[in-house]
Amino acid sequence: MNSGTRSLRGGVRVAVLALLWGSTFLWIELALRGLSPLQVTFVRCLLGALVLTVACYASGRRMPRGRTVWRHIVVAAFFCNALPFALFSLGQQTVDSGLAGVLNATTPLWSIALGLALGSERGLRPVRLTGLLLGFAGTILILAPWQSAGATGWGALAILGAAASYAVAFTYMGRTLVRRGTPTISLSAAQLVAASGLTAVALPVGGLESIDPGPAVVVAALVLSVFCTAITFHLTYRIINDEGATNAAVVGYLLPVVSVLLGAVVLGEGLSVRVVLGMAVVLVGVGMTRRKDATATAPARTGEAATAGSPASAEETPAKDAPGTDLPSGPASGLPSDLPPTRRPELERAG
Repeated sequence: MNSGTRSLRGGVRVAVLALLWGSTFLWIELALRGLSPLQVTFVRCLLGALVLTVACYASGRRMPRGRTVWRHIVVAAFFCNALPFALFSLGQQTVDSGLAGVLNATTPLWSIALGLALGSERGLRPVRLTGLLLGFAGTILILAPWQSAGATGWGALAILGAAASYAVAFTYMGRTLVRRGTPTISLSAAQLVAASGLTAVALPVGGLESIDPGPAVVVAALVLSVFCTAITFHLTYRIINDEGATNAAVVGYLLPVVSVLLGAVVLGEGLSVRVVLGMAVVLVGVGMTRRKDATATAPARTGEAATAGSPASAEETPAKDAPGTDLPSGPASGLPSDLPPTRRPELERAG
């Protein structure tokens, strides 16, 4: 396959992934019209786990074994799936889907802040520190705490909590699950199975309300579970495997744009000038925090290019397990673009 064709395929994958991830918040918004936040979370985890488990065994893989790895999977499932999925659903009861996507874009900022707190992020360059401060300044501009009433409130704080939870998850997974020899498809399936169990335990607290399973709600729940959770995860690691983590990071910048556009076009959501400005400031800040990637990953490009045309699938590359499923997802939110910068060179070498 020539470089032009490979580049075109990579671009299509990035576009599809950005559309799926960016639409996550739209489908959550629609699913909440007939389901409670915990019900949305449980259905998303359960159906996503079913899809990935079938894919796992259909590909000839099997679930991970051993108490240690499952203990790490359960912790990762809590911070990367069960908790952020629930917080997104709770937050979107009062926050528009477009704004939810914008707030989710703060995950890389939380990752760096966590790295500074743990001491794993050393020698932060002035441009990246400025980007970190600028990103959080944009978040404050969006939240507008000086206003007594607004469209954000506790819902926005819940979504910020979900973004921070992703950062915790990526750090933990990078230290315990990456490069341990377990296929990606096995880890991802196991993680959603664990998340389903964790969410099921919480259902009696706020998930036993009556439901209104209208056609729109059912379709939204299915799309959210199958496409925005399970399939999105697989596409993420295909991109990392074939084009490298840097190209996959482009999705992190496209996601809030997609969520805002879909919210405005499909749901008729409006955005104030202040929120639009805050979104721009956040994205500029995130971009500045990633300035070191070009030099840090340069030595890895040779190896990456050598494996770009390899027939090996993402499931055969054990180093691709860190971001989990959401990213979306939350989406997922949880995304290669949201990995702490210290993990990126290692992922590119593995890709």
